[in-house]
Amino acid sequence: MLKINLSDTIAAISTPLGESGIGIVRLSGKEALSIADKIFVSKNGRRPSEFKSYTLHYGWIVDRRMSKDEDASTQTSKYREIIDEVLLSVMRAPYSYTKEDIVEINCHGGIVALRKVLDLVLENGARLAEPGEFTQRAFLNGRIDLAQAEAVLDIIRAKTDSALKIAIEQLKGTFSQQIKRFRKTILDILTVLEANIDFPDEEIGRVDLERIRERLVKMNQELKNIIDHSRYARILREGIQVVICGKPNVGKSSLLNALLKTERSIVTPVAGTTRDTIEEVIDIKGIAVKIVDTAGIIEPRDLVQRKAIQRAKKQIDRADLIILVFDGTRRLSPQDRMLMARLKKRQTLAVINKIDCKQKIDKTEIIKEFKNIIEISAKKLKNITLLEETIANLIFAGKVVSPEPFMVANLRHIQAIKETQKFIEEALDSLDNRLSIEFIAQGLKDALGLLDGILGRRFTEDLLDKVFSEFCIGK
Repeated sequence: MLKINLSDTIAAISTPLGESGIGIVRLSGKEALSIADKIFVSKNGRRPSEFKSYTLHYGWIVDRRMSKDEDASTQTSKYREIIDEVLLSVMRAPYSYTKEDIVEINCHGGIVALRKVLDLVLENGARLAEPGEFTQRAFLNGRIDLAQAEAVLDIIRAKTDSALKIAIEQLKGTFSQQIKRFRKTILDILTVLEANIDFPDEEIGRVDLERIRERLVKMNQELKNIIDHSRYARILREGIQVVICGKPNVGKSSLLNALLKTERSIVTPVAGTTRDTIEEVIDIKGIAVKIVDTAGIIEPRDLVQRKAIQRAKKQIDRADLIILVFDGTRRLSPQDRMLMARLKKRQTLAVINKIDCKQKIDKTEIIKEFKNIIEISAKKLKNITLLEETIANLIFAGKVVSPEPFMVANLRHIQAIKETQKFIEEALDSLDNRLSIEFIAQGLKDALGLLDGILGRRFTEDLLDKVFSEFCIGK
């Protein structure tokens, strides 16, 4: 990202490229309105710089005016080229997303029109925005803190309702308010400790030290609760990878189709139809689950099969949960037993398929190796709901996530909270061991610095680059 510069007026296309009904070119900065004056012609002839904030206006984006001696029979013929028919909105500082003047040009959603409008904006004085620069300006101008800025990206990337809910709470500032409460507690304690350091003759009594300890114990427990729930929050935010594996023709592709509730994978009686991994994301009980259907694990007969099986094994190695599928109409084969031996120490759910047909499989061996077993019919959609519930329970290790005011899923925040909690525990140990107040105060200052880092009260350009580089350019 460029060196932080808030004096430029920036612009970008803020909607996905491709064909759509509407596409938006966004400008932000002190020259946004004057640039809009140069390229926008409203139906009533007024200029964008004359528009009130939060208003929407119909008109045209035009290239540039003809010379005065050229005759024009209509208003729009005064211009060399009409780029697009648009709606233009104005949001004036400081009551906008960036706290700067913002102009949004709602064009038709074709790539050619959008590109030409953006090029015209850049020719008239704007600079192309860097990834996330609009949100970065919202942070630098004090409209949101850094944790809220990161929530914007989480909202954009949310794959389930649960992930969206976590991100919305963070954007609302629920998490930030808790961090600010932690800061206030530490600052209150530091005020007392620093007073004792500065005026050593006026010692803090035992009651004061006990009160400090009580406040630190309470904070320590609250930090622990956040850390304990962070695992579940990250699952809800990022999802997990579930790999379906088994020997050929046991019904892996049929199971994928059943979970997706659509014909995504080709299903035939011919063994080995699936020759590569197939990946889809589904919502299971509010969790984004990437389901991967793999080729049947057999001894490869050709190069294509060898490559497919290698990919399948790689997917198995990186899976969070493995669904090992057995054909209930057949006895266990050497391939089945090979997979059982390989996966018995992994988080594996054994699924016996084809229970709508006569059963020949001996479940005794499977029960001996795996405690989680579900019997289904992928073809008849029998017990698929039970399978989904079992997957969700395994993900959360049988624990129920209790309702919390907020849940922390961002890895940067989790790491900072873990380190903060470590400093609080060290401060408590120091109090219990009657160490010097200076030592306790320094640990609390380190904890305070970590909390400030979460909110962005202390930051470096490298940190901002890391945070905002993951954003799309128009946000």
